[in-house]
Formats: sequence, structure tokens, C-alpha cells
Amino acid sequence: MKGRESGMPEKEMWEVFFNPPEILSIMGISGRIADVAEFGCGYGTFTIPAAKIIKGTIYALDIEKEMIAQTQQEAQKYHLRNVKTVIRDFMTQGTGLKEESVDYVMLFNILHIERPDILLKESYRILSPQGKLGVIHWNYDPSTPRGPSMDIRHRPEKCIQWGQNAGFIKEELFNLKPYHYGIVFIKESVK
Repeated sequence: MKGRESGMPEKEMWEVFFNPPEILSIMGISGRIADVAEFGCGYGTFTIPAAKIIKGTIYALDIEKEMIAQTQQEAQKYHLRNVKTVIRDFMTQGTGLKEESVDYVMLFNILHIERPDILLKESYRILSPQGKLGVIHWNYDPSTPRGPSMDIRHRPEKCIQWGQNAGFIKEELFNLKPYHYGIVFIKESVK
């Protein structure tokens, strides 16, 4: 099930909105992280820089074959062997990853989807105890140059509430200037 369209621009335009290495550092992606899952890898904007940092595998999932092909091409360009691309409808099929199998989940610019609770529950399921969930979303500001329409763009407080409802116990909010905010959640050790 493809999510509602948020107006994804061409790759060249998309990439001017971010400094991926800086954002990944702020969001807690480091060499201590083993395996990562990214829901909606898009062009590989965050996949490739994350793969260069982590010590394990990054599972880059997307429903679009073209996005998977671009991410694969970028991984090959940098000779990255730890990028595993997966064409998958994770909204209806889940990720296909084992329970508690990854240390970090990236939900970057995707929570405008119709059922964010599905993504958060699947993130919780696949995260190891004390694993982290990183959320990036467009600021709730109509003056941003791109992003989903305001009626499907959510304030940080709403995303925090969803995370808490999914079972995450701690969150930290970041201002990812100029157009985004980030939230890092932690999965509790014992339910």
C-alpha cells in the first residue's frame, strides 16, 4: 500500500534540504550501532551515509523499485557491502525482519503516511531492547520550500504521543534547521 504522496522532488533538489552526516550524528547514529532498518529509503540520502558509519547492516526498505535501484547504485558507487535493499510494502507486510533484530530504526520524512501507528509498532517489534527509533519530519510551517501539505504534516507533540502509544519510553527532540525536526525514542528493556 503506497502512502499518500508528499511531493518528493527530484534527487538534486531533495538533497539540498539535508546535511545527512550532521543529521545522523545528531540523531545518534554512530559506529557503536550494529544493524539499522530504514523505512522508505528513497534515494538513499540517509542510507548511504549511515552505512558508512555503522558496524553492521542497513536494511533499506522501499515500495518503489526506482528508489531501491538508486540506493543500490549509490551503495555500489561507494563499494558498500553492508546495504541490503528490500522492495517491500512494509505497511501491509511488515519489514520481514526478525523481532528485536536491529539497534536503530530510521523513520525519516515518512510519518505523514495514513497509519503512522503501523510504522511505530513495527519499529518497536524489530528493535532490540534499548534500541533507538529516529524520526525526522518537516516543521509544521507553511513557508518550507517543500514537504507534505499542512493537513498531513504533524507537530512534534503528535509524533511524541504516537511514539509513547507504541511503547517507547524516552524521547529527545532536536531542531534540524532549517526545515525539519528530529525525535529519538528509546525502546524499553522490559515490557
